[in-house]
Amino acid sequence: MTARPTAFVNARLVDPASGWDGPGALLVKNGKIADVVQGAAPEGLSDDVETIDAAGAMLAPGLIDLRVKTGEPGAEPKETLKSAALAAAAGGVTSIVVQPDTDPAVDDPATVDFILRRARDIELVHVYPAGAATKGLKGERMAEIGLMRDAGCLYVTDADRPIVNSKVFRRLLSYAKGFGVLVAHRPADPWLSAGAAATEGEFAGRMGLASVPPAAEKIMLERDLALAELTGARLLVDQVTTACALESLERGKARGVAATATTSINHLSFNEVDIGDYRTFLKFDPPVRGEDDRQATIEALATGLIDIVVSAHAPAPAEDKRLPYDEAAPGAVGLQTLLPALLAFHHEGRIPLIDLMRTVTSRPAELLGLSAGRLAKGAPADLVLCDLAAPMVVDLADLKSKSKNSPFDGRRLQGVVRLTLVDGRVVYRAD
Repeated sequence: MTARPTAFVNARLVDPASGWDGPGALLVKNGKIADVVQGAAPEGLSDDVETIDAAGAMLAPGLIDLRVKTGEPGAEPKETLKSAALAAAAGGVTSIVVQPDTDPAVDDPATVDFILRRARDIELVHVYPAGAATKGLKGERMAEIGLMRDAGCLYVTDADRPIVNSKVFRRLLSYAKGFGVLVAHRPADPWLSAGAAATEGEFAGRMGLASVPPAAEKIMLERDLALAELTGARLLVDQVTTACALESLERGKARGVAATATTSINHLSFNEVDIGDYRTFLKFDPPVRGEDDRQATIEALATGLIDIVVSAHAPAPAEDKRLPYDEAAPGAVGLQTLLPALLAFHHEGRIPLIDLMRTVTSRPAELLGLSAGRLAKGAPADLVLCDLAAPMVVDLADLKSKSKNSPFDGRRLQGVVRLTLVDGRVVYRAD
């Protein structure tokens, strides 16, 4: 770490907020971006400036991940805030929003304050809490939304637990609108989804896995969009993954519903066939989908129907994963692999680089009202320097997370993070 001003030269600046993807240089001073020079090298740098030659590597805003689970408080053997922050830094992620389904749940301002204080003590990446939408995540009574917002939570959600009672959800949306609070909700019909480990279809039937029809996502999403339209509240659709639900989302947005949609890097990268011989590292919630759904999700990302990509980081220890597929815990770690996995769609020519980076930088920053996510004078110096062409093979031993349940284990990717800065501090440097 150093307090010296730092200049990045010979970089490929990728800044979705300004629309620039091209050569340039950037100066960091006192934790902020002091200057951005597009298409040229800076002139007249003083002797006290440390110069870093990017050699053509991508210099972009640090990633903002809206959906990260940790085990702290209550299940620290899975993941602590510190181990999650280390994984984030190694993946070029400079801001994370942690989910409220901890023990105790993050459903009051005191627990929000605990997470913020722990993050300040760790001094790595920015850690923001999402507050519980209902007390104890039980879907019955609203949590202290206004007080949690004042304490610093960025949105409210019950994480993986759908709020089944439509009257409760309507009341929640109306109340949240009054406070200007964003509400995130997982679209999944709980009765159709109960006990499911796979998506209904020929593959699940052949494997003998309990399954859920894609319509379960569509059914709940239709309700959520209708209530968001009724109340005028802002809705964050938490991981849309099926073609039929995407049709509902498109109609809702066309009607003017204030809905923003995310999907996970897992559902962009894998389909149900990847489960193979019952690979429990591929067990997610929502479950991995068919190839038609995966392709529809990629297309929705390319067109902008899906706004944001999340890692859906959900650590689980080996004893929770090395079980029969139906019994294994869902979820995967993803902070460290989010960027290289996302870059695969750039390398394949499916989606332009600047559009991909928008989904993990400026778009989530705009949604949450953060000043990060852009390369602009005066913005926080939250940056990632990534060698786009450098190959890598994901090795569980290299992951910083305490849990190692990565579906990308052994997968060949392109894009190696060389340097991560948060407020101008180097929080990760590749060996």
